[in-house]
Amino acid sequence: MALTAIAINNAKSKTKPYKLADERGLYLLVTPSGGRLWRMNYRFGGKQRTIAFGNYPDLSLAKARDMRAAAREALAEGKDPLDLRREEARAEQARTGDTFQAISDEWLEKLVLSGRSKATITKLRWLVDFALPLIGKRPITDLTPPDLLAVLRKIEARGRYETASRLRSTFGTIFRYAVATGRVQRDISYDLRGALITPKTTHRAAILDPHELGGLLRAIENYDGQPTVRIALRMAPHVFARPGELRSAEWKEFDLAGKVWHIPAEKTKMRRPHWVPLSAEVVAMIEELRPISGDTKFLFPGVRSTSRPITDNTLNAALRRLGYDKTQVTAHGFRATASSLLNETGKWHPDAIERQLAHVESNDTRRAYARGEHWEERVRMMKAWSKFLMDLRDGKAPKRRPGRNQMPG
Repeated sequence: MALTAIAINNAKSKTKPYKLADERGLYLLVTPSGGRLWRMNYRFGGKQRTIAFGNYPDLSLAKARDMRAAAREALAEGKDPLDLRREEARAEQARTGDTFQAISDEWLEKLVLSGRSKATITKLRWLVDFALPLIGKRPITDLTPPDLLAVLRKIEARGRYETASRLRSTFGTIFRYAVATGRVQRDISYDLRGALITPKTTHRAAILDPHELGGLLRAIENYDGQPTVRIALRMAPHVFARPGELRSAEWKEFDLAGKVWHIPAEKTKMRRPHWVPLSAEVVAMIEELRPISGDTKFLFPGVRSTSRPITDNTLNAALRRLGYDKTQVTAHGFRATASSLLNETGKWHPDAIERQLAHVESNDTRRAYARGEHWEERVRMMKAWSKFLMDLRDGKAPKRRPGRNQMPG
């Protein structure tokens, strides 16, 4: 006899569980605690099995019968409904577990394990954090291009066009990782091309005129701040390393007898070791530091704690103190200064300049060739470059841009 809603509602709990049968294997199990659970008994592969559908009244009698019908249909097709239920549960768990946040965290962890720098990971986490409030808890398979665009539009609305552009690129990297790991079928961020405001490209300010550069070098000589900062400012145009590499330089990285600064891979942007030939002028500057910071880890230790180097903004702040604003020169701009003026001489092979700037050739074969080439030329170039800067400082160099072969060799 088929069950009715009245019979179910009137069912009272007893000291032992008991069943209220419906039809074709479906029944309601009433527990001593008052629970009413839908179950279905069936045979598959010669064995008695039981599948659970849910609890009453959350699952109504009509819905329980629908699930029974689906189970019997599966049996008619030679499938075990209990196995199908478990597969569906696993798929749902995978779907809901593979949220955007979970996958982005997994991707970031892979980058950490691959040796990406702490600074890079911090920047990427900062970008991803913009998306988490809106889409972090959503399964990545449920996301659509408009969902990603909504995140980016919020950033654009605050005038942060460059940040929005970088996050769109980061979305693409995360989705391609999700494709590679079988979570999604394609990178939906590809559909956002042209949907964002294109940020205006701004280059780091640099002085490219030799006469103006000479004035800056003289101003640096007269800097009256911290002695270590003054020497860091003096060294920066000579070695034209990235500011982060210079400020965190450690004594153990320098071979003054061999006149070489070895920057380890973990400190470089490209995650490859880099060597900087040291001119006699730079060696003299480093020797000036010995009485000041020679007993610490860093050449340029922080003011508050010698266990840390000077901060990211120290050199730029010093340039501002000298009267140069950010539209005129930055610490990073010394790299552009060296690149421009060294190339203009026509004396040095472009590959030698690029290698000294630690720019990595994208072509694998060419990079393998360039890695071992131009060292002797780079040594001569850095010596000539320091001599050129000292002449500029002393007002001896020509006031116009140096032409071909005008730089001392």
